[in-house]
Amino acid sequence: MAGLLERVGTLISANLNWMVTQAMKANSMAIVDEYIRKVEDNLEALEDATATVGGEAKTLRRKFEEYDAKADELDGNINLFLKQGKEALAQAAQSRYNTMHRMAITYGEQATAQEGEFQKLLDAKVKLEAKLSEVRSERTELEAMIQLAKAKETTHKVVQGVAGVAGSVPGELGDMREAIQKRLDKASAQSDMDANRLDDQMAEVLETDKLDTQLAARKAKLGLNKPKDDEVAAAAGATFEVKVTPKK
Repeated sequence: MAGLLERVGTLISANLNWMVTQAMKANSMAIVDEYIRKVEDNLEALEDATATVGGEAKTLRRKFEEYDAKADELDGNINLFLKQGKEALAQAAQSRYNTMHRMAITYGEQATAQEGEFQKLLDAKVKLEAKLSEVRSERTELEAMIQLAKAKETTHKVVQGVAGVAGSVPGELGDMREAIQKRLDKASAQSDMDANRLDDQMAEVLETDKLDTQLAARKAKLGLNKPKDDEVAAAAGATFEVKVTPKK
């Protein structure tokens, strides 16, 4: 019994702040769960011991009451025998009374002691139950804190990973990015080619026009354009010729 109360006392006096700190450092509920398991095991043993000691205390108290009642009865009989002058009966009753009285005292003392042990166990049980309730409440809050810490760590890793993508894109994502970049480069090159082709066409037209102008100037100097001019003039005269019909 003393060993049980000592273990219970150790569990009751446990430093919850220290446990919470250790759990946070380890990022694990193991130390708290182990404490709760010990408390539950000892609480079960404590409840059994409390019931046993309580039952024994009741038995001893009942024995005390029985012997004390018999002693009271014998005490009355002794007085009666003395009044009646029955010395022998009074002597026998006195002897029996002494035994009953002694037994009553013994059971009374044992009952009182056992009741004291019973009360200690009850007090320890109440304190241990309160401690268990406190630890369970702390565990709930601690678990939430640890989960929050893990979530923040995960978020931090994700942010670091995303930041690293700008410098290096691994695996399939990097291949996809490279393929898209190649397509963009090809499209840009095609656009440059189209622009160059248009420039070439425009330059070709302008060059042809320039050549035609230069040739026309040469023809004019050589007089190669006059026949053409005479033909144009003749055509114009024919166009405006009026046919007159003579009167009869």
